[in-house]
Amino acid sequence: MVSPLEQAMARAASLVESAIDRLLVPTVRPEAPLWDAMRYGSLAGGKRLRPFLVMESSGLFGVADEHALRAGMAVELIHCYSLIHDDLPAMDNSDLRRGRPTVHKKFNDAVAILAGDGLLTLAFEVLADPATHPDPAVRVALVAALAAAAGPAGTGMVGGQMIDLVAETTQFDLAEIIRLQEGKTGALIGYSSEAGAILGGAGASERGALRAYARDIGLAFQIADDLLDVEGSAEVVGKPVGADAAAGKATFVSLLGVEGARQEASRLADRAAASLDIFGARADTLKAVARFIVTRNA
Repeated sequence: MVSPLEQAMARAASLVESAIDRLLVPTVRPEAPLWDAMRYGSLAGGKRLRPFLVMESSGLFGVADEHALRAGMAVELIHCYSLIHDDLPAMDNSDLRRGRPTVHKKFNDAVAILAGDGLLTLAFEVLADPATHPDPAVRVALVAALAAAAGPAGTGMVGGQMIDLVAETTQFDLAEIIRLQEGKTGALIGYSSEAGAILGGAGASERGALRAYARDIGLAFQIADDLLDVEGSAEVVGKPVGADAAAGKATFVSLLGVEGARQEASRLADRAAASLDIFGARADTLKAVARFIVTRNA
């Protein structure tokens, strides 16, 4: 039986998918393969968790649906670009994503690189458009926050990915793994959770609560990923499993054990939910997301 949360996530995912579909209009010009690859890499389904977080956090502050959707679409474009680049032979060298060939396998490495570049730059074009919010100061704040979350600092996604590459040849301890994942996985989740507060002009305490929530669900999400890499199957997960263990990389599971990692993910989910108590019942869906993250099977 599908839960109310899963129904809400499916509705949001459909809205995001339609918005991306309208944005990436196919072209017959010489650059057509680029647009085909961008569509292939971003319209492949998925939970669309990050835009869902944007839309739910926006709901806490009465943000207009169309503004929340555009901000959510922007972060999903960044996420999709990162997956395309992560799958490349020079990075994770993965042939499967969401149950089908990765972009570089469907097209080629060069087109995949350009497709990721295209999605990355389009994300900021979406945020800068007045349709995202009538106040230019709000749009600038969204652009700056997403740039930092996706960027090269250790607290950003690209910085986290660099640390992950270092982890292939260096044995990390738990503190180093946490720092790695706060950038690689947690940064975009953090932006997604706080974007609604930016759109809604929220106060410092409300933004702080969402940041605390995001930090914990970001780590819980990665622990769940690590568990799936050990216990899941490629057919269910939709991508190859066991790669981290084969590469000898330290993960939450390798450092804490399967049961220890599962307990830590549950603790983080509980703490994330508690961070939202200041919002009362309005945050019930976001609290449910925290539990969903640690119990998902893909």
